[in-house]
Amino acid sequence: MTLPAGPHAPLASCSTETAQALIETLSARLLGGDSATSVLEGWCRERRLASSANLVATRVVGPERQPSPVQGQRLDLSDGEVVRYRHVRLSWGGHVLSQAENWYVPARLTRKMNLLLDETEIPFGRVVHTLFPRRRNLRLLRLWPHDAGVPGPSDQVFAIEAILSDRSGRPICEVSETYTGAILVRGDD
Repeated sequence: MTLPAGPHAPLASCSTETAQALIETLSARLLGGDSATSVLEGWCRERRLASSANLVATRVVGPERQPSPVQGQRLDLSDGEVVRYRHVRLSWGGHVLSQAENWYVPARLTRKMNLLLDETEIPFGRVVHTLFPRRRNLRLLRLWPHDAGVPGPSDQVFAIEAILSDRSGRPICEVSETYTGAILVRGDD
């Protein structure tokens, strides 16, 4: 499927009702899953987006953002414990599906995981999957009004904030994810 011209052009093959149903379906799956990476990968396969693609986390260049005091509390930080910031665009076959801001505690990850996060475009969820992370959702924010029609591929449709913890329950990351209308794209049948 070729995207319409312009970053905010609606997806012509999708009705408003279908778009809202898809947005509700994906947001429910993300809220119910332990890994946004796994949920998005499954979604892209189901929607037949670029069959040979993988989910790619491309860094967004910008200033480092320190965690807020509230985020520090949620991450259960010790005095002097370092937090790293990683801001990425998650895409599949050229479709930017979301942006994610991660505040993670490198001391709670393995050396190899930290290296992969620093030097590759592998999504956070795939890097830390051997920690069997659990996701605790903090907030779902609907960004696209129901009466606004079908969002374009780059329009923001919803956001989720969550804490990821390892299998022992210790927080390893806080994430803020903003999903775009590109989640509605469907590949050729």
